Parts: sequence; C-alpha cells; structure tokens
Amino acid sequence: MTPSMAAGIPAADRAAFGPLQLRVTLLCAIVAMLDGFDTQSIAYVAPRIAEDWGLKPSEFGPIFAAGLFGLMAGAFLLSPAADRWGRKKIILLSTFIFGLFALLTAWATSMNELLAYRFITGVGLGAAMPNIIALTSEYAPQRLRATLVTVMFCGFPLGSTLGGLISSWLIAHFDWHSVFVLGGVLPLLLLPVLAALLPESLRYLAASGAAPARYEPIVKSAYPGEDPATVMAGLRGEAAGVQAGFSVFELFRHGRLPTTMLLWLAFFMNLLVMYFLVNWLPTLLKSAGLPLEKAILSTAMLNLGGVVGALALGRLIDRFSAYTVLGAAYAASAGFIALIAFSGQNLTGLLAGAALSGFGVVGAQIGCNALAAAIYPTHIRATGVGWALGVGRIGAIVGPLAGGALLAAAWTPASIILVAAVPAVLAAAAVLLLGRVRRDA
Repeated sequence: MTPSMAAGIPAADRAAFGPLQLRVTLLCAIVAMLDGFDTQSIAYVAPRIAEDWGLKPSEFGPIFAAGLFGLMAGAFLLSPAADRWGRKKIILLSTFIFGLFALLTAWATSMNELLAYRFITGVGLGAAMPNIIALTSEYAPQRLRATLVTVMFCGFPLGSTLGGLISSWLIAHFDWHSVFVLGGVLPLLLLPVLAALLPESLRYLAASGAAPARYEPIVKSAYPGEDPATVMAGLRGEAAGVQAGFSVFELFRHGRLPTTMLLWLAFFMNLLVMYFLVNWLPTLLKSAGLPLEKAILSTAMLNLGGVVGALALGRLIDRFSAYTVLGAAYAASAGFIALIAFSGQNLTGLLAGAALSGFGVVGAQIGCNALAAAIYPTHIRATGVGWALGVGRIGAIVGPLAGGALLAAAWTPASIILVAAVPAVLAAAAVLLLGRVRRDA
C-alpha cells in the first residue's frame, strides 16, 4: 500500500481478517474452482467424444485451442470492462457466460458447435479469473494479501482435480454429456449467491462516485470503526495516482527491457507446458493403452500437485530467493515429465510423475504471478502482470496445437509427453537469468 493510501485508509493496513474478508475469499475461491472444472472438462471428455463421433484424437487440437483463445479474449476484452461497470458485475456476467455455454456444450452435435461453445465458455472463464484475483486482493489486509490470493487461486487447480475425479465417475456411470451438464449447472446455481453476498469493489465505487448508501455498509463491515467518507477519499486519491502513469511502454523503459522479456519468456514457456499437459495428458495416456478413468486420474493428480506446490513454493519464496525457488521447480518438473513419459502403463510412476510435475509447473505459475507483481513498481504493476499473463496465454494456445500436430504426425504418446520437458527447462533458464539481471540492476 502506498504511503498516501495508508494515510487515507489506515484501516486497510491494520484491518482484521473479518467475516467480510472471509466471505469474499471463499466466494472467489468457489468461482475459481468452477473455473478450473470447466477449463479442464474438455480434456477429460475428449477421448470419449472422439469415440462417439468417430474422430481422431489429433482433431481435438483446435477444440482445445478455441477455449484458450476464448480465455485470452475474455482477459483482454471483457475483464477490463470492470473499470467501467464494476468487478462484481463482470464476475456475475462471466460466471453466467461460462455456466450457460458449458451447459450448451452438453448438446453439441458437431465440431463446429463444439468450437463455438468452447470459445464462448473460454471468454467467460478468462474474464472471471483476473477480477476474482483483484477483488480478493482489494479486500485482503495488506499483511495477508499474498497468502489470501494464493489460497484463493488454489481453487483453480483444486477444481480441476475434483473435476477429474467427478468426471471419471460421471463418464463411467452416465456419459460425457453429464460432465458439461454439471459444469454448467453449478455456476448458474452460484449466481444468486454471488449476487446476494459478494460485495462490489470499494475502489470501483470510489472511482465512480457512488452514493454513500452503496458504500457505507461495505466500509463499516470491512473496516469497523472507520469513517466511510475518509476511507473513500483515500481510495479516490489512490485511483487518481495510479491512472496518471499508466502505459505499457513503461514496461520497457528505465532498463526494464531485459526484465520484461525474460519474464514474458518464463510465462510463455510455463503456460505452454501447463496447458499442453492438462489438455493432452488424458488422451495421450489412453492412446498408450491406459483405461480412460486412470488416464483422467493422472491429470487430476497433476492439478492436485499444483495446489500443494502453490502453497509450499509460496512459503519457500518467503524464505529464499524467488528466482532460485522457481527456477529449481521448473527444472525439476522437466525430470518429472520425463518420468511420466517413461512410466508406460505403470500407474504408480504415472501418478507420481503427474503429481510432482504439477507441483513444479502449476504451483510455480502461481508463484510466478506473485513474482511479476513484485518486479514492477506500483504505477505499472497491473499492466506488467496483465501483459505477462497475456503473453503466457499465447503459449497456452501454442501448447495444445503443438500436441495435436505431433499426434497427427504419428509421434508416440511417450515421445510427445517427453517433448513437454523442453519448455520447462527453458522456463527454468529464463527465471534464473532474470534473477541474475535483477541482482546486477
């Protein structure tokens, strides 16, 4: 928190973690869980859809990429609308979008319909995540902000993990349509709960000149004993100060060019390997002869490892160099990806390799988000993090498309999985070199 803001709203620094902060964190974590479930669901059902429709597994590369294009479009186009209409409205709108179109996916009858539904579902998913991160951060006390955002963000891989376990059971007892029905119904049921219990961003209310009746109950709940007018005046001052220096070109000025490029390289490579694995692992392991329910279980373990990794790496980053911790995690994950590739149908090796790969790849990505926020000064922090994630989304699109191309070229499943170790090594090199650049700066 900036000194001027601390002077205007001292309660934000010393506020207790009260019922309102807990409510915001839990509700945003639930949205993240449903986001993770619906993002991952297509990977779990792709092998069964391919069987039903008589398709080659390689034909699902564009389907995976369509959802990721939607994620990027939602983050770049719909998410910034929160500055005009409010974070709560965009969270509600995005949850409605990804719930409705996940539900419609259950009745898709062609690849074109599947492409369209996955793209629009992705738009909703992509718009939800930045805003629940921002809202959690805004209501968290400063001393707990990083911890609460990390815990909330763990809802995403946790939702993917639970989605794998639930999807395996649903497919075995019903069919692939039921996965999308569940993935659509749950967000739609959550909407009235969010509408009733999720508060609007106080920063948005301050910037938009909201009437006291709108912000006073929230301020009294978030900062007991503080004067609402004083709190809002501090927030208005903060908003005006941040807007003054907002420019993407600042990411490359004042010697920041090497820092920005290396950070972008790390994001690109890690999200490439992460989305390659979460989208293709069930299909590749099934093609290698593993039963579908066990192939899905391996991807669930990948995401579960990410939850553990995010929490463990966060603690390590607090004690040691972030660059060393993240670089080591990426490098180790390359070895664990190789373990998956060489495990064949050995379920113990597959599950161990998947969980440890997730620990490094998924867990370190959450740590890398925090690293990006720490690298840039306050006035360009949102721009720096947003653009790093945007570049990473390009990698997230390239990964699934590359997997489809290699599968179409008749590469073996083991060889395709092994290739994913290469971007993990490059991500490690980028982070370690970034640490050297920052130390020499």
